[in-house]
Amino acid sequence: MPQTADIALIGLAVMGQNIVLNMNDHGFVVAVYNRTVSKVDDFLANEAKGTHVIGAHSLEELVGLLKRPRRIMLLVKAGAPVDEFIDLLVPLLEPGDIIIDGGNSFYEDTVRRYKALKEKGILFVGSGVSGGEEGARHGPSLMPGGNAEAWPHIKAIFQSIAAKVDNGVPCCDWVGESGAGHFVKMVHNGIEYGDMQLISEAYQLMSTGLGLNNEQLAQTFTQWNRSELDSYLIEITSHIFKFKEADGSYLVDKILDTAGQKGTGKWTVLSALDHGAPVTLIAEAVFARIISSLKDERVQASTVLAGPATEGKFSGDVRQAIEDIRQALYASKIISYAQGYMLMRQVSEEYKWKLNFGGIALMWRGGCIIRSRFLGDIKTAFEHNPKLTNLVLDPFFTDGLKQAQEGWRRTVALSATLGIPTPTFSNALAFYDSYRCGRLPANLLQAQRDYFGAHTYERVDKPRGEFFHTNWTGQGGSTASTAYNA
Repeated sequence: MPQTADIALIGLAVMGQNIVLNMNDHGFVVAVYNRTVSKVDDFLANEAKGTHVIGAHSLEELVGLLKRPRRIMLLVKAGAPVDEFIDLLVPLLEPGDIIIDGGNSFYEDTVRRYKALKEKGILFVGSGVSGGEEGARHGPSLMPGGNAEAWPHIKAIFQSIAAKVDNGVPCCDWVGESGAGHFVKMVHNGIEYGDMQLISEAYQLMSTGLGLNNEQLAQTFTQWNRSELDSYLIEITSHIFKFKEADGSYLVDKILDTAGQKGTGKWTVLSALDHGAPVTLIAEAVFARIISSLKDERVQASTVLAGPATEGKFSGDVRQAIEDIRQALYASKIISYAQGYMLMRQVSEEYKWKLNFGGIALMWRGGCIIRSRFLGDIKTAFEHNPKLTNLVLDPFFTDGLKQAQEGWRRTVALSATLGIPTPTFSNALAFYDSYRCGRLPANLLQAQRDYFGAHTYERVDKPRGEFFHTNWTGQGGSTASTAYNA
């Protein structure tokens, strides 16, 4: 069997097909396989007709088509299917061969697979792939991590098919060891959750609160896309408001207000809890989707629970309110990304991944769903100070928050006055005020914990690391709690 293929791809759903065609466009010979083998023939007869793509009807045939070291990319459903294909492939491979998981796998699964395959001499890569179907076809953002020995063998392919920014710089570079690639993709998706919820809150404030119609909303988002909010999500939102059905009615108004999710936002929040990072805005975005799913309950509650007397009675300056909302969106976006980077910094230190934070911003500049002008500013911030502890402390973003602060606060106040929920706008402001607060009320919280559970506390007049316990009632003991921390 001639070993002519540069890389193999398993999984011919739309993303897989488009990645294959992208690779073919850039001169790479791709061998393909799908569990439902008929899909291979259908693909070759239709979408891949006239290309250099080679079909295989078994894994043995697929492996036999590959040049050494063999490179096999999986684009299958996350979870058990990935493990099943790895188990089937390993007996057919030899040390130095490469398996790439390009699906939305949980990064801790990637860590486990990386370790198991390393023992067998197989090089494992977990790569985030972002950009949806269009990105896969014409240039995604790629975030590969895992066994670094694999990178020289896949670098040319990955960087060729990736999106390009800044006169040809690929939105793809090596992220780090073990599960680093899928971890960074997970955080990307969490930030995406935040971005989408923030935009949706701006929409509801302007439509329900200010009374803007869909044409006015489309114009507003088009204008915003010429500002510092310039991004893919703002752009497509302006398109959504313009889209009409055959009868001339706006489609967006007919879509049921229940949002789905595939789990990556939840993973981000759970990871933040596990590692002690305050990713509060993304958490609110996840919970907002969950609340949206309670449609029947919400409809019933709307007939029983009263809102403010001012509900639906905005009487101020509409133009100023729109500008305030724009500023709130920008400031909240800064907070969301700052929190995402806090999580990446925390996990990077624990796993010793040495993530390149400026490089990650560059990888997200093009191809992916959160691509925006804003990411260039993040890249610049970390170029100026690679050891930056928090994005909000960079002078550019500090100034941006200062400039947006009054409009941001007015927006949150307006939402409360009108009874319009803005969980992420409000959460972002609460985080900002908490982060800039030199003394929080946690001293009282610690006193309560020590009172009921002898959990101890530190003192402002003593060195950090010294812990004290008080017998608050005269009836408690003098022994502090050491068994657990609650």
